[in-house]
Amino acid sequence: MGETKDTHIVEIPVEQEHHQHHHHSNHHKNVLCSMTSNMMEAIEDHPLTEISESPGHLLLLKLWQREEELSAKRIAHRETRMDSTRAELFQLSSFFFLFHGFFFTLLFTSWAEAHRSVCHKWWVPATVSLCTSLVFVVLVQVKVHRYWKVWGQLQRERSDGRAVTRCIQELRMKGASFDLSKEPHSGKRIKSSSVEIKWGPLTWCSKNLLTISLVCFTGFVFPASKLVLCGF
Repeated sequence: MGETKDTHIVEIPVEQEHHQHHHHSNHHKNVLCSMTSNMMEAIEDHPLTEISESPGHLLLLKLWQREEELSAKRIAHRETRMDSTRAELFQLSSFFFLFHGFFFTLLFTSWAEAHRSVCHKWWVPATVSLCTSLVFVVLVQVKVHRYWKVWGQLQRERSDGRAVTRCIQELRMKGASFDLSKEPHSGKRIKSSSVEIKWGPLTWCSKNLLTISLVCFTGFVFPASKLVLCGF
């Protein structure tokens, strides 16, 4: 007897799969369109877009950005000047002490060779030392005054730069609703007269500490010349 084989036919629902694929594709397209529409609306409502559409706000933003760049350049220039002044002060102070080191070396040499025969002329080297020291003190004080003047300008420049930066950030956040009449304010703190009187001398001393030290050293050197040449 011959064996009979059962034949099974499987039908693939092609049309149904195609319909489902088409449905999912349409759904993705709708989602993308919705997202694109939302993004376009967000861009249109963004403050920077509002600023670009407003000539007044756009001009103000450009002016403040330019001022911010110029302020950064001025700050860098003043910082460079302060560094240069510090280096000059260091050189002057070094020359001051080198001079007195050489000066005392000559005094000890003169005392060792002539002993007390030069005692009556002690005022000559003392006067030379005093005059030279005063020249150094004046030069140092000029540099110190210039340093603190540039420091004050630097602090004001930094304060003004921070005020401009805050206004730029506020303009970018508010967009067209930003008040065009607003100006940057550094917000300087007003000190009372009593505080200035109380801390004024202390502040002056702290700023001129180098000059005060050189003056004190000069006052010590003048009588020291007589002690070295004439003995104790």
